[in-house]
Parts: sequence; C-alpha cells; structure tokens
Amino acid sequence: MQAPQVIQVNQQNFHEVIQSSATTPILFYFWAPMSQESEELLPHIQQLSQNYAGAVQLAILNCQEEQTIAAQFGIQALPTIALFVNGQPVDGLSGPQPLNAIEAMLARHLPSQDERNAKQALQFIAEDQHTQALGLLQSLPDEWQQRGDIKLAFADCYLASQSFKQAASLLADIPLQYQDSYYNELCAKLELHQNAANSPELQALEASYAEKPHDAQLANKLAISYHEVSRDEDALQLLWGFLQNDLNTLDGDMKKTFMDILSALGQGNPLASRYRRQLYSRLY
Repeated sequence: MQAPQVIQVNQQNFHEVIQSSATTPILFYFWAPMSQESEELLPHIQQLSQNYAGAVQLAILNCQEEQTIAAQFGIQALPTIALFVNGQPVDGLSGPQPLNAIEAMLARHLPSQDERNAKQALQFIAEDQHTQALGLLQSLPDEWQQRGDIKLAFADCYLASQSFKQAASLLADIPLQYQDSYYNELCAKLELHQNAANSPELQALEASYAEKPHDAQLANKLAISYHEVSRDEDALQLLWGFLQNDLNTLDGDMKKTFMDILSALGQGNPLASRYRRQLYSRLY
C-alpha cells in the first residue's frame, strides 16, 4: 500500500485537517527550522507514520511560518506532537522526546502491526490478490491464526491456490459464530470442486491405481486426471512419491508431467513453491 502524503498545515486547511481525523487519526507535528531538535526528529516521525500504512495521517506545521495557528494550539515547546481522533486531541508530547516514547504513545491508540497486516490481507483478498494475502496471514502469530475470521481468510486463499485439502480442513473447524454468508460461499466453492473432482471415471482410475500402487504409468495418468479437475495437490503428491526416488521415472515423462503442473500453477502459487523447493533439494 502506498503511504499517504504528508499534509502541510496552513491557515487555509487546518480546520479541514482536524475534521478529517473523524475518519483517520491525525498525528500533528509542530516544528520550526530554528529548533534543531524538531528538525532532526522530523524524518523519523515521517518514517514512523509511514510504518502505519494508512492507519494514521501525518500533518506537520511549521510554527515559524504559521505562528497564528501555533498560538491557537498553545504550543510552548518544540517539537510538540499531538494525536487527534474524531476532531479531538487524545494524546500528545511536548519538547524533545526519544522515538520509543512516541511509538509508545501511538501504540496506545492505533492498531498494532498484526491488526494492520490482517486488515491488509483482507483487502488483498477483496482485490483477488490471494498470494499477497496468504503471505501476510502466515506472518500473523498463532493466536491470530486461530481466529475464525482469519481461518476463513486462509481458506479463501487456499481455494484460490487450489490447495483444497487445506481449505477443507479449515472450513471443517470454523466456529458457529463465523458460519455466515462468507463461510457458505467458501463451502459452496469447495463443494463445487469436490463434485467435479470425483467423477465416476476418476474414481475408477483411482481404484485401478489402488490395486497397482507401484505402477508409474498408471500413477502418471491419474496425476494428469487430477490436474484436469484442479486437484493439483493430489497430483503433485502422487508424482513426488515416485520422483523423490527416481527423477527419471518413465524415462523423464513423469518429471515432465510434474513440471507442467508447476508451470500451470504459476510462480506465486504456494503449493507450487513448496514442491519446487522439494525438487531443488533433490537436484542439488
């Protein structure tokens, strides 16, 4: 997400800036070139606000140029920092401060990094950017990953990446209070896949392979059939069972099937990435 632009506060916009804190908290930074401490801290404040990725908006006011506004705020020391929420100041610091004191002040009022990552992941899912969302979800601590809404988000990403077993496992463990329309939509997607992926023809092929589990030709045919109905996790697992022992199984045809499936899944797919790593570890 692109960081919001820093607002330069002046007589024309400062009322509007304060009012905008009704939707996004505003971090006011009062400084002046004549104050070396406030000037030196300014780039650190800018970086700190950018770390919040849109959860707070930085507004800076040059008290040397805007003395009237500084007087209205009652600024007596530089730098002065004030956090506005819903049009009102909720916290602040006056005079030179260590950066960790400012971080602690913001932490009392703003969402944590985990909250921001979860929110961004949900936004990525809404934009069909499931690979990016999955990376953020996986970065969350275990207590977050056990939440019902986060499990639903994981399941959505797994369905998008055709990791149907993982999606099914998560959807089977969703608490009742989270079994809403979103949950029903994900279950419907999974059921649609399961119906398509268990045709009589495929079941017959599975039965044949069950009778001859060491038949590489039959396994390769079954893996291709799995891939055709988006059961790529089953296909790759089946193929790897042979390839991990002999990469030249079927004179290389099985490895070609394996690589074709990885290629079809794409570079960003987590399932494909996992099996690529296994293949590279076998090669090198």
